[in-house]
Amino acid sequence: MNIDVGSMLQALNSPDYSKRFAALLDTGKAIQDGAIFRDVTQEVNNHVHTTYSFSPYEPAMAAFKAWEAGLQIVGSIDHDSISAAEEMLLSGNRLGIATTVGFEVRCSFKDTKLKDRKINNPDSRGIVYMCIHGVPADKIAACREFLKPIGVARKKRDRAEVAALNKLISRFEISRLDFDRDILPLSRSGNGGSITERHILSALAAKIISEHGKGEPVVDFLENRLKMVCGEKVRSFLLDTGNPHYLYDLIGVLKGGFLPEFFIQPDPEEILPAREVVGFAHSIGAIPAYAYLGDVTNSATGDKKAEKFEDSYLEELFSVLNDIGYSAVTYMPPRNTKEQLLRVQGLAKRYGMMEISGVDINSSRQKFNCPELLQPEFVHLLDSAWALVAHEKLAFGSSELGLFHIDNPLAGKPIEKRIAVYAEIGRQLNPFLMQVPLDDIRKRYGL
Repeated sequence: MNIDVGSMLQALNSPDYSKRFAALLDTGKAIQDGAIFRDVTQEVNNHVHTTYSFSPYEPAMAAFKAWEAGLQIVGSIDHDSISAAEEMLLSGNRLGIATTVGFEVRCSFKDTKLKDRKINNPDSRGIVYMCIHGVPADKIAACREFLKPIGVARKKRDRAEVAALNKLISRFEISRLDFDRDILPLSRSGNGGSITERHILSALAAKIISEHGKGEPVVDFLENRLKMVCGEKVRSFLLDTGNPHYLYDLIGVLKGGFLPEFFIQPDPEEILPAREVVGFAHSIGAIPAYAYLGDVTNSATGDKKAEKFEDSYLEELFSVLNDIGYSAVTYMPPRNTKEQLLRVQGLAKRYGMMEISGVDINSSRQKFNCPELLQPEFVHLLDSAWALVAHEKLAFGSSELGLFHIDNPLAGKPIEKRIAVYAEIGRQLNPFLMQVPLDDIRKRYGL
């Protein structure tokens, strides 16, 4: 097969969907013909951001990068958006990599006893990040409708934050940002994507680079004008004018040190009560998961300062999560110590919660691999990921086969047993085939 691999793969990240789709067809054929190949690992990643929130990767490219890294499963998770889901499912099918889809959203704990605590959100008290995992394909449209009002409220706050930022930078040697000209085009807002603070910071970073130049001028501007402290590693990144990740490194610095200067707390229109979000997730057969952060000492991504979060009251938190109705906890093995995560695992087992892994990808510097999953303490998370794959496929059109559905034939079994069965099913599914042999699976596994 005579193919221009470079052009084909570049097209996977085109902003034009028709070009991405054509490239997917070509790439899938190249894979099946053996023209391009990979070394397969056992690793998975259920938490990859795309351009529908903030990321250098279109869904097709995110799926390919995961395939290229040897992953067996890739999952799209975007902030306040599920609009990458259909393309992620299609991409997995064409490339031959298993997929999961969902979205990430903030919700309010203001009606709980933790209302005044900083829980897992560095920017707000009483507001929690959570992931809705395992959305069946026939429920994606319902998620889109659910998220629409949140997106409207968020965009209103985005505009207010840009106005606040412009007041700040008027004191420095940077020209003003225009929301419609500088920020809106960076997003997929017109196609159901969200606009996040990273979009605003990306526009600001681009202004700093264009008006001051890379290297020493940027570092001087950050340290002497904005009075920010750059760590030694990040400083070296920014001094390197040939750094291919320059924009994303600068965004990370600004998020960690400058975002609080113009951040505006969201109002209730944007942040729904946790019980309402969890209830919605259950109503569509998805899996609501608390996103564990843990006390931060040295931020893996460089955009979080050392700070205490939920570790000092973790048992109390899990009691609240159980009361609200969370089905799972999701965490990132590279981000925490084993001691932290073993404690989380113990509490998840106590409350019968599923454990889900994923390392959020939103920068070109980040790797898709997560070798930590192969360690004895975390290898069970591979089963969870395969169970998610089976859950989505089986619950499509047959909601009672959702992993947590009250009418699931396995509902009386412990969560570990259910996961084991669904993981076995997930591993047997052919990612190149859209159809699931449902009748055979029902017969074989008593479903």
